[in-house]
Amino acid sequence: MSPALIGIILVVVLVVWIVAIYNTLVRLKNNRENAFADIDVQLKQRHDLVPQLVGAVKGYMEHERETLDSVTRARQRAISATSINDKIVAEKELAGALSGLNIQLEAYPDLKANQNFLQLQNELSDIENKLAAVRRFFNSATKELNISVQKFPNVLFAGMFGFKEEPMFDLGAVQREELDKAPEIKF
Repeated sequence: MSPALIGIILVVVLVVWIVAIYNTLVRLKNNRENAFADIDVQLKQRHDLVPQLVGAVKGYMEHERETLDSVTRARQRAISATSINDKIVAEKELAGALSGLNIQLEAYPDLKANQNFLQLQNELSDIENKLAAVRRFFNSATKELNISVQKFPNVLFAGMFGFKEEPMFDLGAVQREELDKAPEIKF
């Protein structure tokens, strides 16, 4: 076998290998984007529910205007976010604002007994549960992409092809603090 033929074979193998790496990264990136599309559906439902929830609460919490305004502003930022990473940041802010609203609601027993409010709260709870499930799938797809971007020899080509580590969709600091607290038991 001539050295030129060996060289051509090595170049072809190298090209096929690089194409395989690129295709794997593209597949993983698309899996992540598809997983976020599932999250987007749930976020849209939550965004549609927030004004109804705020409207139901307004009459009871007139002096808590700042809390309601922060929820409304956070919702607007979440709706207007365009990239996946911007949406993740905005949704963490909205989740924190909704958490603040829930804390304020504890002081209003009449509101907590209102059927319309209870239905909205149940719908929001259902959406939050669905969001948790699709967030796990999204984070799994993101983890798989990040591992592939970091692995050798992929790391040699990932940056060149425009692939980078992507952030997870975690709970955010406010919700993490809530989950880390011991539950209060009242009788």
